[in-house]
Order: sequence, then structure tokens, then C-alpha cells
Amino acid sequence: MQIVIATTNQGKKSEFQQLLKDHQDSISCLDEYPHIPEPPENQDSFDGNATQKAQFVFSQLGEKSDLIVIADDSGLCVDALEGGPGIYSKRYSKEQTAQANNKKLLSALADSPSRNAFFHCSIAIVSNQGTQVVQGQCFGTIATQLSGVGGFGYDPLFIPDQFLEQTMATISAQQKNSISHRAKALKNALPIIKGLLPL
Repeated sequence: MQIVIATTNQGKKSEFQQLLKDHQDSISCLDEYPHIPEPPENQDSFDGNATQKAQFVFSQLGEKSDLIVIADDSGLCVDALEGGPGIYSKRYSKEQTAQANNKKLLSALADSPSRNAFFHCSIAIVSNQGTQVVQGQCFGTIATQLSGVGGFGYDPLFIPDQFLEQTMATISAQQKNSISHRAKALKNALPIIKGLLPL
């Protein structure tokens, strides 16, 4: 069985490979399929975007019976921003870089008394048996300044509830994978994936 992770994001790729280490030999990612265009991502929800990406890649690879495509859509939802940047997390700033996104977020929250937020992840699993979607969330707060060099995206600003005063970018990859939104979503996805794998 072939498992394709529908991403070229190296941070996501690394996390998925660690979390699916029992099936690592069967896993590939989109950087190994340069002929596949970037999957569309124009839905109005995390579930919709994950499903759209996974179904697109599944169709591009020929909808084979021994193929599972996994796609995720994730983002940061901040209470004071009415759930924003949400599905636009990657495209929050004009530059669409992590540095610019984090800078814009700090500016947006400069005068806010509330800094509560959560990361959300939706994972879509597509095979010849159909499409299934699961979710995971990680709750915390937004720091007042960047801290740490690990992780990616908003990790240097996000303080998870389980690690007070430590951002996602300062904890180890193992610690992050025990609490992250993607780890929780993938935990919910694993029984589905394993049910599709041959015995």
C-alpha cells in the first residue's frame, strides 16, 4: 500500500513521518511527484480544504486501489481575532512568510487583553473506499514576543497550555508531537489508515 502525504512543507512532512514511523517505508510526499500541480485550497473551512487537496492528489495519481492520500489543513485561531487568521493562517500577511505573519499577529494583538488561541488541524484520508475527515486541536495563548527556533509557522508565538511559558518552538519535537493539533488529528486518523492497510 502506498501512502502519499499531500504536502511539500518540510515541517509537516517530518511530523507525519515521525508520527507514522511504523509505515515509513510506504510514505512519500508531493516533492517526489513534481508533475502534480499544487493542490487547490479555496474552500471556506479546514475540513473542506483538506478534503479538496486529498481528492485532487488522489485523482492525479490515478485513483489506484493500493493508494491512500492524506492531506491536512491547519491553522491558528485567535479568540480576539474572531477565530482569525484561521484558514488564512499561511496567507495572513502580504508577504505570506512565517516572519511576516508572526509580526502581523503581534501587531494585531498589541492592545488586546485576551491572547487565548488554538491550533486546529483537519486531516482528510482518501482511498478507493471514499473520504473520511478527522480533527485535532491544541489550546494555548499567544506570547508577546517570539521565542525559540524549533517548529515552523506560528510556533515561536504559541504557548500551549501543557507547557506554560514555553512556546511550541522551544519544546522538543517529541514533546510537540505528544500535544500538537496535528498529532491529535493523526491519532484519530490512524485507526482509519490502519483499517485500509493490508494485514
